Amino acid sequence: MATDVRPVSPADDIAEVLIDAAQIQRKVAELGARIADDLRGRDPVFVSILKGALPFLADLMRQVPIRLSLDFLEVSSYGSSTESSGVVRILKDLAQPIEDRHVLVVEDVLDTGFTLRYVLEHLAQQKPASIRLCTLLDKPARRIVPIDIDYRGFEIPDRFVVGYGLDYGERYRNLPFIGVLKPEVYTRG
Repeated sequence: MATDVRPVSPADDIAEVLIDAAQIQRKVAELGARIADDLRGRDPVFVSILKGALPFLADLMRQVPIRLSLDFLEVSSYGSSTESSGVVRILKDLAQPIEDRHVLVVEDVLDTGFTLRYVLEHLAQQKPASIRLCTLLDKPARRIVPIDIDYRGFEIPDRFVVGYGLDYGERYRNLPFIGVLKPEVYTRG
């Protein structure tokens, strides 16, 4: 006797979609146009914070029709929690020097500011010509450390979100939207 086994979709764990895929793509195109205008002729390097910002970076760079290069930092401050630990570690540093380069840091979400402050200070020590910040999501209600944002995608409430690169326990990154997890997902341990 066959049993009806339905594959579990990551979307089944979502309580609410905050930002749908179409909204994300419109905002990425808008940000890309602004960045291209501001950085045209400067040969910038886009520095992505892995892993969460990778989908955002991939879509954003295709919307910036200027000469640019890419590099990556992998930073950890969350572990498998829904709250930042406040302890920031660089797991992978830049592959190329950024001295005298115009740097655009591409981040997925800015909340307390601790991680971004650490990253920006780390990059500033390498003497770039300039550093700008582009974040897809901004959670100002959680801000402890003031951070200047040059390019902001969406301001969101203080809720734990996943999708479009953001994860919980390395899952949900592949969702094409930004959603709020059902509380029972992260309380089941």
